[in-house]
Amino acid sequence: MKKTTRFVFILFCSSLAHWSFAQNSFRNCAAAFLNNKMVVNEYTNEGKCVVSSTAAGELSLCTVDLSPTQSKAVDKIEFKVAIRDQNTKTLTMFAREDFKQVEIQKVLAKCKKGDYIVLLTLDEQYALPHNEILVQ
Repeated sequence: MKKTTRFVFILFCSSLAHWSFAQNSFRNCAAAFLNNKMVVNEYTNEGKCVVSSTAAGELSLCTVDLSPTQSKAVDKIEFKVAIRDQNTKTLTMFAREDFKQVEIQKVLAKCKKGDYIVLLTLDEQYALPHNEILVQ
C-alpha cells in the first residue's frame, strides 16, 4: 500500500508540473520583421516568408499585434539564427550569440539563393509558426 501511495503521489506531482509548464507554452504570437515590416505575407497556415538575396536592414523577432487591417510589431524578443542549406538540408548556426536584431546583410553573406534563414526563439512562451525565411 505504501508503494502505491508513493506512486500516486509521484504521478500527481509530475502531472501538476507538466500542467503548470504547459500553460506558459506558446501564449504570445511572434513574427520576423525586416525594417519594421512583417516578413510573412500573411499570418496564416498558408503564409510564406521570402527575402531577396539583396535585402538590407534590420531583421528582428517581435511579438505581434494581429488585426484584420494590420500586423504591428510590439516588443523585440531574443532569438538565434541558423541557416538551412538548400541541397543538404543541414542547419548551421549563424552565430553563437542571441540577437534582438541583426543586420540581414550579415546573415545573407553566409547564404545562397534557395537557402533558408531559420529563426529560433529562446523562450517557449512565443509561438513562431513562420520561422523559416526563403532566400531568393
